[in-house]
Amino acid sequence: MSRIVYVNGEYVPEEEAKISVFDRGFLFADAVYEVTTVLDGKLCEFEGHCARLQRSTAELEMPLPWSREELLEIHRELIARNELIEGMIYLQVSRGAPADRDFHYPEAGTQPSLVMFTQAKSLVDNPSAARGNKVISVEDIRWARRDIKTVQLLAASMAKMQAEAAGADDAWFVQDGLVNEGSSNNAWIVTKQGTLVTRDLSRLLLPGITRASVLKYAEAAQLKFEERPFTIAEAQDAAEAFSTSASAFVMPVVEVDGVSLGDGTPGPVTKRLRELYIDESRKALL
Repeated sequence: MSRIVYVNGEYVPEEEAKISVFDRGFLFADAVYEVTTVLDGKLCEFEGHCARLQRSTAELEMPLPWSREELLEIHRELIARNELIEGMIYLQVSRGAPADRDFHYPEAGTQPSLVMFTQAKSLVDNPSAARGNKVISVEDIRWARRDIKTVQLLAASMAKMQAEAAGADDAWFVQDGLVNEGSSNNAWIVTKQGTLVTRDLSRLLLPGITRASVLKYAEAAQLKFEERPFTIAEAQDAAEAFSTSASAFVMPVVEVDGVSLGDGTPGPVTKRLRELYIDESRKALL
């Protein structure tokens, strides 16, 4: 059955969804995106994703003419039309396609493009959460503004392919000997003293919505945490490790560059945080 996709004001079957070849998102990766989780047919952490979208477009001096209420209505309409119970909604805003290819931004007043579609996927009962992921480290070759959620994802795709070729599940980006983040997630370790560690926010990494919630829930649960850089060696010596993202929640990491963590299975702190995140998220679905 064909999905219904939203393209610039219209809900159309995915086979009919089209956008101009002159769109700057296609030609220059001049676009930003968000992925919002759907659980039980409702939106998870919509407010956070909406706020980050507004920040990303502002950082790129890109117009965002849709209000929070309008974006919420489109999200809900896509859920209804596609009868989505669990999965994700992908949203992409580009600067649009006003004219021929040109490095310069178009004149003010040009209407940006908005594309959204659903992806049905089992998120809560993800088999990877039961066995844990293996990660490798890769050099961070991305551009310098990783705090903006742009569609420039070729380096992330290459990292994931490197991980697959190495028999791993994912990759962590390393710069100057320090872990920035995962290929599509934030990276965490749990020290042998039980302290959660994840890198402090800067232009080096994306301010993850799930990351922020996990920090909030950890504090409420009186778990110690530190926002600071860590090395691969420190990760290999940790009691546990995990990643956080909208589509994977809290995902255990059981091996880093060939070194098993603990007994090689998801640890108790990670399991607790995953359960806590899912439970708390379900209480606040929109």
